Amino acid sequence: MKETILITGSNRGIGLELVRQFADDGWRVHACCRRPAQADALQALAADNPDIQVHALDVADEGQIREMASQLQGQPIDILFNNAGVYGQTDAWFGNTDSGKWLYCLRVNTIAPMKMMEAFVDNVAASQHRTIATMSSKMGSMADNGSGGSYVYRSSKAAVNAVMKSAAIDLQDRGIKVAILHPGWVKTEMGGPNAEIDTATSVRMMRKTLSLLTLSNSGTFFDIDGSVIPW
Repeated sequence: MKETILITGSNRGIGLELVRQFADDGWRVHACCRRPAQADALQALAADNPDIQVHALDVADEGQIREMASQLQGQPIDILFNNAGVYGQTDAWFGNTDSGKWLYCLRVNTIAPMKMMEAFVDNVAASQHRTIATMSSKMGSMADNGSGGSYVYRSSKAAVNAVMKSAAIDLQDRGIKVAILHPGWVKTEMGGPNAEIDTATSVRMMRKTLSLLTLSNSGTFFDIDGSVIPW
């Protein structure tokens, strides 16, 4: 049986590169994004590889998550990769936070990964690798915060770290491993052109970290080089 990965936010940047690398290695890929009809690069990959299946999924919509889980019921998923995310309010400095934008950021970055885990836990448990990975950021680290600001994004990533740590404990009895990943400073739309590494390098390094994931280090907050980021 083919190894299988489900990736959210797969239409561009790191998500698209995840699709490319896993498909090139012979995996079956469930590639999810909000608007597949507009995801030209993803559709081009899928046109060349029948093992890439593109799905319409807005992770902020719990009904869509449940519907997709119903469609994939009984199919093993080796890696559930919660990649979809938003930066949220870009000008969220002290005295200028917008509650509505903050709540939406939390819904996408924090609540959606939890709902994805709840919806697909049986698929993951039925697989060989039994892995859940979630994209976080060093900006969610309290110890690493030396510049302040970015209240909306920072809080959403700190919160999802707590969610994933609890899941690592709660799912251990089912043999499911959980990784919290910082992708590095990557040349994407969010990271900008002055970032340190490209998406191909970021994905290769995160895949190496995932290959070393065990139940004993499940729930760890990993830097791009595999080292541990302080909470």
